[in-house]
Amino acid sequence: MHQQSYYTPKIPFTGTIKGGLREGKTITVTGRVLPGAERFNVDFQCGSDVALHFNPRYGGFGGSYVVCNTRQGSSWGREERTQPSPLPLGANFTLVFMTNHDSYSIVVNGAHFMEYKHRISASSVGNIFVNGGVEIQSIAFQNPASSHPNPVSASYRGRNKSRSNKAACAAAFAPPSFASFTMAPPPYSPSPSYIVPYKTVIQGGLYPGKTITIQGIPIQPANGFIINLRSNSGIAIHFNPRFKENTVVRNSHMDNKWGSEERSGGMPFHCGQPFTVAFVCDTQCFRIIVNSIQMFTYNHRHLSHQQTDIVEVTGDVSLSSVQV
Repeated sequence: MHQQSYYTPKIPFTGTIKGGLREGKTITVTGRVLPGAERFNVDFQCGSDVALHFNPRYGGFGGSYVVCNTRQGSSWGREERTQPSPLPLGANFTLVFMTNHDSYSIVVNGAHFMEYKHRISASSVGNIFVNGGVEIQSIAFQNPASSHPNPVSASYRGRNKSRSNKAACAAAFAPPSFASFTMAPPPYSPSPSYIVPYKTVIQGGLYPGKTITIQGIPIQPANGFIINLRSNSGIAIHFNPRFKENTVVRNSHMDNKWGSEERSGGMPFHCGQPFTVAFVCDTQCFRIIVNSIQMFTYNHRHLSHQQTDIVEVTGDVSLSSVQV
């Protein structure tokens, strides 16, 4: 069941998780910790119970830390504390919760942060609740790949089928080996509305905390594809995976000329295998997250973020989703 994202919700916020949680489903929360925050929390609720209480706390003699817990009936369980918090005051963040068979994997800004064992069945979860000293840009939902059969990627999924969920998750968050990228592919459901070359408008333009998320699959045989975040006068970031060169080129085009190319960081894309790429606009740079792993940063060369209000996609790729 596909669910539209929640954008810039007012805090405190309670939202329905359509279809509940199940193994392989992920929820991605992007936002900013307020500079004077004492704490905030993201909860997965089952009626009056809380399956997962994710609670960064600040200040006091203990410094910053994260509390995770579960509430059943009127009783909280044993706290699990992790110190220090990976979510600094005043900082933007991308927080990913992946539902596994026996745990939640929690990823902060592309880095694996912790595992939290289920104390209440994830299938009982019906709502997400956010409260405290935080601004939320978006809450996005991604169903497991098995709910969207795709003949192109069937063999890819088959190679991972025999692996345990725990092993697959560990491989997904280990430092990536690009020759055998083992993270479960994102859902892929072609839509006639995403015809390549594709262009859409970013209402209000870019600003710190804004995230652009694109899902698709490179068409075999692929030479490459291009994602541009641009204005009418230039390209703030030109993102160009090139399969024959086995690299991803990043650049900007301003004043009718290209800047210097950036090519480091590896090649996380593969022909015929689905991907999710997120461009997170921070104050000083773009953070580029591929399949829940932060792969690249790209310092801003075009500083008028609000003028960057167009997304373009061209090349050898079929798109399934563009969230702006």
